[in-house]
Amino acid sequence: MRKKTNVPFLLQPQQLYRSCDHSQFTFQTTADLDDLTEIIGQMRAMDAVRFGTGIRHDGYNLFVLGPSGIGKSSMVRQFLEQKAGKERKPDDWCYINNFALRHQPLMLRLPCGRGEELRSRMEQLVEYLRVAIPALFEGDEYRSKVGAIQEEFNKRQEQAFNELGEAAEKQQIALMRTPEGFAFAPMREHEVIPREEYEKLPEEEQARVEAAIIELQTRLEKIMRQMPQWRKERHERVKQLDRETTLSAVDHLVNEIKESYAELPEVLNYLDQVRQVMVDNADDFRKQEESATIGGMTMVSHQNFHQYKVNVLVDSSKQPGAPIVSEDNPTYSNLVGRVEHISQFGALVTDFTLIKPGALHRANGGYLLLDIRKVLSQPFAWEGLKRALHTREIRIESLGQMYSLVSTVSLEPQPIPLDTKVILFGDRLFYYLLQEYDAEFGELFKVAADFEERIERDADTHQLYARLIATLARKEDLLPFDRSAVARVIEHSARLVGDAERLSTHMRSIADLLREADYYSREAGCKVVEAANVQCAIDAQIRRQDRLRDRLYEAILRDTLVIDTHGAVAGQINALSVISLGDFSFAQPTRITANTRLGDGEMINIEREVKLSGAIHSKGVLILSSFLASRYAKNQPMVFSASLVFEQSYGMIDGDSASLAELCVLLSNLANVPIRQSLAITGSVNQLGHAQAIGAVNEKIEGFFDICAARGLTGEQGVLIPAANIKHLMLRHDVVAAAAAGKFHIYAVENVDQAISLLTGLPAGEADAKGVYPEGSVNRKVAARLDELIRIRKSFARPPAVPTRAKKKPD
Repeated sequence: MRKKTNVPFLLQPQQLYRSCDHSQFTFQTTADLDDLTEIIGQMRAMDAVRFGTGIRHDGYNLFVLGPSGIGKSSMVRQFLEQKAGKERKPDDWCYINNFALRHQPLMLRLPCGRGEELRSRMEQLVEYLRVAIPALFEGDEYRSKVGAIQEEFNKRQEQAFNELGEAAEKQQIALMRTPEGFAFAPMREHEVIPREEYEKLPEEEQARVEAAIIELQTRLEKIMRQMPQWRKERHERVKQLDRETTLSAVDHLVNEIKESYAELPEVLNYLDQVRQVMVDNADDFRKQEESATIGGMTMVSHQNFHQYKVNVLVDSSKQPGAPIVSEDNPTYSNLVGRVEHISQFGALVTDFTLIKPGALHRANGGYLLLDIRKVLSQPFAWEGLKRALHTREIRIESLGQMYSLVSTVSLEPQPIPLDTKVILFGDRLFYYLLQEYDAEFGELFKVAADFEERIERDADTHQLYARLIATLARKEDLLPFDRSAVARVIEHSARLVGDAERLSTHMRSIADLLREADYYSREAGCKVVEAANVQCAIDAQIRRQDRLRDRLYEAILRDTLVIDTHGAVAGQINALSVISLGDFSFAQPTRITANTRLGDGEMINIEREVKLSGAIHSKGVLILSSFLASRYAKNQPMVFSASLVFEQSYGMIDGDSASLAELCVLLSNLANVPIRQSLAITGSVNQLGHAQAIGAVNEKIEGFFDICAARGLTGEQGVLIPAANIKHLMLRHDVVAAAAAGKFHIYAVENVDQAISLLTGLPAGEADAKGVYPEGSVNRKVAARLDELIRIRKSFARPPAVPTRAKKKPD
């Protein structure tokens, strides 16, 4: 239980800033230090990363939580590079032509490096056959074989006609060849009888001739019917010859390739199909150019032999181990791959060689790193990623085809099995929103690696931080940092997190400071970076961003915004709020005023009434009402109403860091006791009147100090802060120096009694056993005012009406 005291205490200079003693370092400059190989203060997160990347069950993908800039991506990648380098290289993935169903290309899985080898050998095979096969068909051997087949056909045909001619000649009928075909005519002594003489022949002779011609016509028709069959037989024999000729060129080359892939049955089956298709389509190699006339123009097309190519989707031969892939533009097609199209004669066409890999293909067998914000901002990308992880396969589908948006003919590639760890990076907000609103998220991303923004500050951490600075300096090719510069960087790191007992893990801010300190060191002609160079970089960072702060303080100093830093006024107090603009925060001193009057306990928050108060600020005002009722109206009604307002405030106000100031200004108004305007106060308060810690305490103190310093320090100015914030103090050196000289004071208070006592110069007063506060105390004055208001309330109350009896008039 907190020990209650009403005595605030003045903070000593050593409590305002925890310096880093550079004499604790044994090195002269960071050039003497080894690189940092361990990770500072992130053991919980890295244990989760180690677990998530090691377990091989479904759904154990990772979500790495933490704000941007703390180095979580580089730390995870550094860990993965060490881990993946020891893991085996994944297999190659290829797409090949499906000769049976061309719109459904087949995937082919090959050992690492064999995919590119197969692609190269198939290209060499096609290039060789494009020259060898035409040469074979133009050779004498092939021509002689075709000639023999043609000659055999011709002999068969001549023999049939010769036999028919001889049979006709025996019957004194001639077989004649005419331009229209074959014809029969009677003859005598081997000469055709003219028509005039034929008509003079006896009827019996004419009848014999006509009967013979009819018989011969029947035999001729039979021969003519056989001729297409003979031509077909000739064509088949020529085609078979073509196959045998092509096979003689293809077979031994394909067999050579098959010997190299004897242990891969899928490749052997593919090569057998290739050989068969090449043999069946030998004319593609013989006639490598085709012409067509379109619109009066002759178009010449060349055979490209795409059907025999191997589309190597992923080649892992150049990987040192398991792949680590980062996709900076995670669109749907960049994740799962795509099928491209080319334009031919105004139409879009495609084939399996135009299948392009996605990040999931490249990371298959390894690790895929994605920024969740970028994934969620791309249409269909998140759903596509989840579908791939659920089915454990990568299915390339066109969004246009899936949603029937286009009618362009596309391909349906065979899905590729997926075995990869997906690691998402993002702010905590995304993680908890997905946990809440996406039921599938928890099933797919079971491991959360939560990175710390701050680490504990001690002597060991100082040594590790020095090595970290040395590592970053060497990595960025910066000048070495001497011991004093390292100490100043450590002190600034504590200031970044607003805690004297912690150090920042925001590596981007630290790295930026090192680079800028190196710049100013080189500008000054130094060979090492010193503390003065680091301080110059810090001041320059502030100077680049403090224009709005200067304009605000200028308005205060010119009394456009009214803030008093001297005198004493009842019901008026200086509170401190913070404005954050990107990475820069600064204090805005604000005047709070309070009015009280006879009423029924209503606490009017003017900001809330005009909808300029956030929920937390409104909560703080209600806490004030509860405290006042608990302390001063346990056994009597609340007989006053109050109004609170932030003067000259024209925007939203939220947070409860002004609730202690609001309570003090209410007590000041009720007690009619003036508050010293040379003091400002910040802090939250609970229902028991205890002061609670708030954020940005350093900026708030410095903001009021800057106003006071600009007007002239009198030795009376200062700031009141909750005692719980002492450990957070890392104030500027000029503020610490002013405090050491007694020109500016910082007080720590534990409760409202300490605060009001210091602000008014009067004791707060503690109630005795009868609940009576000491004479002259603030609480006594408040209680007296409430008693006065009760008497006033009673005076306004009407006395009860007394009934009167009517007198009877005499008759």
